Amino acid sequence: MKIDYRETTNDLLKRIDIHSQYGAKNIDSWMLDIIQLQKGMNILDVGCGAGKQCFSYHQQLNGAATITGGDVNEELLGQAKKENEKRSTGMKFIDLDFNKTFPLESDQYDFESCCFAIYYAEDIPFTIQEMHRVLKPGGRLFSSGPMPTNKQLFYDIIREATGKTIPPMPGSSRYSTHILDAMKATFSKVDVHIFENPLIFPEVEPFIAYTRASLAEDRKLWSSFFQTKDDFEKIMTAITTVAEKRLESDGQLVMTKVVGGFIATK
Repeated sequence: MKIDYRETTNDLLKRIDIHSQYGAKNIDSWMLDIIQLQKGMNILDVGCGAGKQCFSYHQQLNGAATITGGDVNEELLGQAKKENEKRSTGMKFIDLDFNKTFPLESDQYDFESCCFAIYYAEDIPFTIQEMHRVLKPGGRLFSSGPMPTNKQLFYDIIREATGKTIPPMPGSSRYSTHILDAMKATFSKVDVHIFENPLIFPEVEPFIAYTRASLAEDRKLWSSFFQTKDDFEKIMTAITTVAEKRLESDGQLVMTKVVGGFIATK
């Protein structure tokens, strides 16, 4: 199934920044704790974006690993390369479209990750098989994505403000079903870990900023909600009104991120 949507760079970075500012827990620490990287590993990060995970791995291992990041987004990949030059890490960043055969040899990576990206794959089994192919025997794949109960407050407020049914999200509607099933069918073992992170907003503005980044005008997933800029602003006004009432009633807005982390062994 083709997902006719790619998040813009500004929207993505805005959401990441809000997670960092208002989240009560650190998802990177959680991830590093459960994946247990070892020095000397050959590591691949698929859908690396601006390189966040790659730089985290490099820091965790004090540079004692061979790390490659791959992405199809030229703008984000350019940011990763620029930051890599600044840090002089020696890591590689390559063009990689996970909807196509990876431009990589088989059986070469000890560890592979794909964080908050795999659910945009057009053919889930194909992408999972490619990830499996490039891993060494015994190598591991870590993927992360939203679970069905992810950020319920966000959807509840939008539903109340618009009176509309929330459209299926590629992540929460596919990650714990299609993707987990494909991993179990391809790998010898799959372990499931759950991360819950309450984002606590003491005021409405950061929640609205998060919502704007998620409901940006060109976000095709939400096309049934708005077509024009005026439509978008009307919805945002309604969402702001509902959020303000919730804040007045509860004293704060708590939106809990519920993330699955699947570790598959070849």
